[in-house]
Amino acid sequence: MPIEVYLNFNGNTRDAVEFYAEVFETETPQIMTFGEAPQNPDYPLPEESKNLVMHARLDLNGSRVMFSDTFPGRPFVEGNNINLSFQSNNVEEIQAVYNKLKEGGQVGMELQETFWSKCYGSLTDKFGIHWMFNHDNGEEI
Repeated sequence: MPIEVYLNFNGNTRDAVEFYAEVFETETPQIMTFGEAPQNPDYPLPEESKNLVMHARLDLNGSRVMFSDTFPGRPFVEGNNINLSFQSNNVEEIQAVYNKLKEGGQVGMELQETFWSKCYGSLTDKFGIHWMFNHDNGEEI
């Protein structure tokens, strides 16, 4: 089975999911909030947490990515140990996605030819997610 990526956010998951759905031109995301889940009367959910995203899922270029806000009451830590790799054999597609994701983000490496790829680059998007872009010509390195 493939490894699926699950990304947690600090109260802005809905914005992130809608942004990624637009960038990758996917279906309208199905979003479930904490308020829609069955409630435990012993642990009432604070009213301000009911609209936070409990679960959302997108198919991004053939990979399933899942999203959630941090569970109410738990600390949020933005990590730098997650990179999502966008691979395509279409340079124009790589450039289009790269340009959309870099809006409001920070470029690590502009798209360029490297010894392993005719189009590689990296950035951190406006939500703090680290991305790598790589032209996939079908050859393994």
